[in-house]
Amino acid sequence: MSMASLAITAAEPGRREMTEAAGSLANFFTEIKPDWHSQWAWDHYEATILGLAHQFGLRRVCEIGGGRDPLFTQDEAARNGIDLIVNDIDAGELALTARGLKTARFDIAGDLSEPDVTRGGYDMMVSRMVFEHVDGVERAWANIHELLAPGGVALAFFPTLWAPVFALNHVLPEKVSHAIVHTLFPARRDGGGDPKFPALYDWCRGNPALLEPMLKRAGFAETHVQRFWGHGYFDRMPGLKQVDHVFNALAARVGWSFVTTYAYVVVRKGRG
Repeated sequence: MSMASLAITAAEPGRREMTEAAGSLANFFTEIKPDWHSQWAWDHYEATILGLAHQFGLRRVCEIGGGRDPLFTQDEAARNGIDLIVNDIDAGELALTARGLKTARFDIAGDLSEPDVTRGGYDMMVSRMVFEHVDGVERAWANIHELLAPGGVALAFFPTLWAPVFALNHVLPEKVSHAIVHTLFPARRDGGGDPKFPALYDWCRGNPALLEPMLKRAGFAETHVQRFWGHGYFDRMPGLKQVDHVFNALAARVGWSFVTTYAYVVVRKGRG
């Protein structure tokens, strides 16, 4: 399966129903051959979600923390056979969701008592740069298991400890880390277009041996951790950029999970 084939349209014939015959998560990632560098994860996030949706027959997709910046417009979702529901804990963020998209306000790590909660109502739940801000990630995964339909899939894309750049963000006071990010990426933070929320990094790791027992406790029948190394934080720092790249390339070559920079954590709910 090439990355080009992941951009599935709703009109494509032979779209799978949500069955066990669709194969495993590990096989899916083996076929698409992700690169080790995190730039691949950023560039292919949407295509990976569409590929999973096609492979496993997933239509009702909830984007956790989508708020002001959802994955797809209404037209894009419809064109790809996706019924997209945008979730956020903040009513103000949901008010900024693009017109035409459905929204659902609830806390993924809460008690799921909010009126917008639909247990077993989603075929797929996805999030990008959300889980590092969640207080109570293990409960969030258990809630996702409850919200997914049988056979449903969830994908969380987040930064990981203990990559040096994120370890520094984790230990520095919030005001200091905010100032550093603002300096490195002013266009992404100015004007309220991409606000920086406190990063907690609860369970934000790239080590499958560490994550998989917790995900099994949450109830998932199948798990896959796709690890990535490297980042763009030193792109404006010649010398340091090259040294950091060599370090991350070596870590990727030997599979050093302790210093991954990002991960796709993908889980599947059993059908029983």
